[in-house]
Amino acid sequence: MTIFLLVISGLYALFTLLLWITWLRIPPGQLPGGSITDGPRITVVIPVRNEADNIRNLLDDLSRQTYARFEVIVADDSSTDATLSIVQQYAQSAPFALRPLPLTNERTASPKKRAITQSIAIATGDLILTTDGDCRVGPNWLASYAAFQTQTGARLISGPVTFTDEHTVFDALQTVEFSSLIGSGACTMQLGVPTMCNGANLCYVKEVFAEVGGFAGFDHLASGDDEFLMHKISVRYPNGVQFLKSPEAIVRTGTHQTWRGFYNQRKRWASKWRAYDSYLPSLLAVFIFLCNVVPVVAVLGWCLDFLNGNVTLLVIGLKLVPEFLFLRQILVFLQKKSSVPVIPLTQFIYPLYVLFFGLAAQGKGYYWKGRKLT
Repeated sequence: MTIFLLVISGLYALFTLLLWITWLRIPPGQLPGGSITDGPRITVVIPVRNEADNIRNLLDDLSRQTYARFEVIVADDSSTDATLSIVQQYAQSAPFALRPLPLTNERTASPKKRAITQSIAIATGDLILTTDGDCRVGPNWLASYAAFQTQTGARLISGPVTFTDEHTVFDALQTVEFSSLIGSGACTMQLGVPTMCNGANLCYVKEVFAEVGGFAGFDHLASGDDEFLMHKISVRYPNGVQFLKSPEAIVRTGTHQTWRGFYNQRKRWASKWRAYDSYLPSLLAVFIFLCNVVPVVAVLGWCLDFLNGNVTLLVIGLKLVPEFLFLRQILVFLQKKSSVPVIPLTQFIYPLYVLFFGLAAQGKGYYWKGRKLT
């Protein structure tokens, strides 16, 4: 037992240090001097449902973009609030091409994939850039993507996502936990084995979406409009998936204010790993699960007096120290340095969190946007 715990902990320490070094080696995205006038045309696709409280803020952000070659399609998925009417009214005076797309209230396994697919069908842009109706973006968001895609020729670009201002410890914990996902996803792209990305800040070439058959093959799953598509594109273009490491490209969204909302989102994310075609993301998910089980087992072993206290401290240290170095680096990049002191608390809670959602994901179904999805 002792050898097993030490081996898993050692492997995790090496893995986390590899991520840390890889993150430091990702070249930062740079905007060229002056405005960009001849870059690719971008279609921003925003699938929404019941975002009346948020959508105007995002549209205002898009009105302040420094890059002019873009259009926006807001695909409204049968909102029961004023979302659609707000977008339609905004379109009358918007300083950019804004196209509301009302969707019928038909039953589908993945409403978001349907919204994106129908939006792409009418899109005029060379690049598709997706985000969510409750997100906020900076004035150089589009310019950073246009410049990066022109410079690299990337077929899919994943961007950084974080949360808006934290007001509670629960908010800060979400920020730290989410930064680990963003950082890990970025590093695996840099290593040429992409595993994770986020549809709240995801860009891909429109023609490539058609080449890989869009969401075909996983359109029966409620989640995965981001990661499964990325995996399909990475198979066709092994070097074509990249991460945009630029503060200008950061998308911000609100933290979950209720446990129920947090639970349903994390259960939705955790449920995806069983559907991966590639063995690597599934293997990584199992590895991370084991690495978070090990400290719990070590502490229990010490409490029950069948594991040496020094071994327990070593197991815990091999997890905590490399993790702290990595998470701190990601949080500083995401302009969340104020959340760094919360890292130790997150590290204490996270193993229990992983165990809980790893087991919860085995059950089918969750609620999202007022609907029960499977």
